[in-house]
Amino acid sequence: MRLLGAAVFVASFAIFAPAAAASEATPTDLDPVAQKRLIALAAELRCLVCQNQTIADSNADLAVDLRREIREQIKAGKSDSQILEFMTTRYGDFVLYRPPLKVTTVLLWFGPLLLVIVGIGVLVRVMRARRRRADADRPLTDEERNRAAALLAGGTGDKTQ
Repeated sequence: MRLLGAAVFVASFAIFAPAAAASEATPTDLDPVAQKRLIALAAELRCLVCQNQTIADSNADLAVDLRREIREQIKAGKSDSQILEFMTTRYGDFVLYRPPLKVTTVLLWFGPLLLVIVGIGVLVRVMRARRRRADADRPLTDEERNRAAALLAGGTGDKTQ
C-alpha cells in the first residue's frame, strides 16, 4: 500500500511539475506594463547557456531563473537601469546582448573587423607570392635563351661585344 502511495505521489509530481515550470517561463503578471518591461529587459540580456539567444528566446533553466529574477525586481519597484546594472554586476558585460564600448569590450566590438583586415592582408600576400612564382616559371624568350647560352659558353652575354 505504501508503495502504491509513493508511486501516485511520484506520478503526480511528474505530471504537474512541468506545468509549474512552464508557467514560470512566461510572464504571468496581470500588469501589462510590467509584462512589457519584462519582455523588453529579457530581450536585452544574453542567455549565458545558449550565448546566441536572448533570455526571452531561451528555454534554458538559467534563462527561466533570470526572467523570474527580473519579474521579482520589477515587482520590487526597481527601474530598468537598476535591473540591468544588477545583472551586469552579477554576470559581467557579457550578459548584455549589446555590451557597452569599454576598454574591456574593445576586442568584442572591433575583433571581427580586425580579423577581416588580417584576412585581407594574408590574401594580398598570398596573391603576390603566386604572381611572383608565375613570373618565375614563365618560359624564356629567344633573347634570354641566347644570352644564357652565351654566359654558359664563357662570354658576357652582352650584345655589345
